[in-house]
Amino acid sequence: MAYVRAALVGFGMTFDGETAAALMREWTTSESLRTHMLAVEAAVAAYARHEGADEDLWSATALLHDYDYERHPGLDVDGHPFVGVAHLRELGAPADMLDAILGHADHTGVARDSRLAKVLYACDEITGLIVAAVLVRPDRDIAQLGLPSLRKKFKDKAFARGVARDDVRRGAEELGVELWDHVAFVLEAMQARAEVLGLDGRIAEGP
Repeated sequence: MAYVRAALVGFGMTFDGETAAALMREWTTSESLRTHMLAVEAAVAAYARHEGADEDLWSATALLHDYDYERHPGLDVDGHPFVGVAHLRELGAPADMLDAILGHADHTGVARDSRLAKVLYACDEITGLIVAAVLVRPDRDIAQLGLPSLRKKFKDKAFARGVARDDVRRGAEELGVELWDHVAFVLEAMQARAEVLGLDGRIAEGP
């Protein structure tokens, strides 16, 4: 997988897409959770390119936003994302990354002040709905998924119950983007990474 290479240098450690991906995989064994972080990275990196932001920083942040969840799923100070952020701080991660990761979880109480924090939050939940929508398709091909289908599934509260619709709406509002324009943008970004995400129909084809 090709990642952008970053110039995010901490205390003795350089954060780039490959470094972030390696750390994410070291802490996370669940393929579904890995896919989630890769999906969020696809969307956040696309926004970085669209807005002329620091794609290196945004990509690495997205790849690491949930990397501690499997080991520390609790919602207190000894859980996600506090533990992961503490470890990243020790590694010398940039403050913008740390603040955005804390801000993506409402229970931390950390305000989403930066554009990166807003984009990460806006992309987090909606990627989960998109992945779920692809996996119930017989072809398992994200290229064949369209907005009309996503609209129906978004309205169906019984579908992908774990996806907080209010968070999706709030994310788009904070970003200042119309909800379905945002969803379309994220879907397109994920379609461009279909093979990496395992959503290009190979699962349906079998061995």
